[in-house]
Amino acid sequence: MTFNLEDVRIRAVEPLLSPNELKKALPISPEVVETVALSRVQITEIIQGLGKRFLAIVGPCSIHDPEQGLVYAQKLAKVSREIENEVLVVMRVYFEKPRTTVGWKGLVSDPNLDGSDDIAKGLKVARSFLLEVGKLGLPAATEFLDPIVPQYIADLVSWAAIGARTTESQTHREMSSGLSMPVGFKNGTDGDYQSALDAMLSARSPHSFLGLSPEGHVSIIRTQGQPHAHLVLRGGRKHANCDPATMSEALAKMGKMGLNSSLLVDCSHANSNKQATAQPHIWKDILQFHLEHEPRVFGAMLESYLETGRQDQIPGQPLKPGLSITDPCLGWSETEALLLESAEQIRSARK
Repeated sequence: MTFNLEDVRIRAVEPLLSPNELKKALPISPEVVETVALSRVQITEIIQGLGKRFLAIVGPCSIHDPEQGLVYAQKLAKVSREIENEVLVVMRVYFEKPRTTVGWKGLVSDPNLDGSDDIAKGLKVARSFLLEVGKLGLPAATEFLDPIVPQYIADLVSWAAIGARTTESQTHREMSSGLSMPVGFKNGTDGDYQSALDAMLSARSPHSFLGLSPEGHVSIIRTQGQPHAHLVLRGGRKHANCDPATMSEALAKMGKMGLNSSLLVDCSHANSNKQATAQPHIWKDILQFHLEHEPRVFGAMLESYLETGRQDQIPGQPLKPGLSITDPCLGWSETEALLLESAEQIRSARK
């Protein structure tokens, strides 16, 4: 009698381009290198309290239509140039979506939106899109979910997030310890931020773990540690956590733990109860708190797209352009007005 002990539930194993092969096919230009490198320095300075601008991470909940996403990026790049002395605008470019149960996992996993899961295509589309955003002079922010994906696109990313569902993951803490850009750890889905502080503590230490080399070989990855990890408050299942008392408490606790005493507020998710149009009110409160009381609350995140709201994917029906298929987003006209108003408020405060 023979027994099959391996790959019992594996349907197929498909070869994939190595990170270096994809980068060679879709190379980064000197102009985009400058955009990424400079924005990483500027974001780090803001986190450290050395920069005088407010950090605004703004963009769709997820990129599902690269063509419409680029239309949004062009609009955002134009506004970012108008307010660059007051606000550092970084575009949310999220390609991976963690799911509580099942659902569309993002552009990298399923770029065709049909369950075909053409990951090879997804990586190419993601890298191509980031290159186009970089050409606009616009820094990009993303959430890293699969620990292999950064090898393919991290050179084009200026700020990274570790999500609420993965902040407690040892794999993601180790991965973060080797990322080349500042990393924000979101509090857990229950609203408690202690797990994020523990993640910051872990990520700043050196680690050794299994990973993928640029040549595509399974390797031992040894890291130096992440010096620019920070907290992102995104609310919890039953309540928001961006009130002044909670933010002040978190900053004090980080100081006692010897961590970077700085944080960013996500105005979407549980902080707005996933109500897109509630985000501007939260944003304004955070900016006011930043200007009048606590500069260590250095920025905010906004889920924003061309149209307000969201839509479901319905088989046989075309998707409406510029409308999110994941969380609801604030529309462009409201986003533009909010960014311009914020810049004016910062100018006034400086005077």
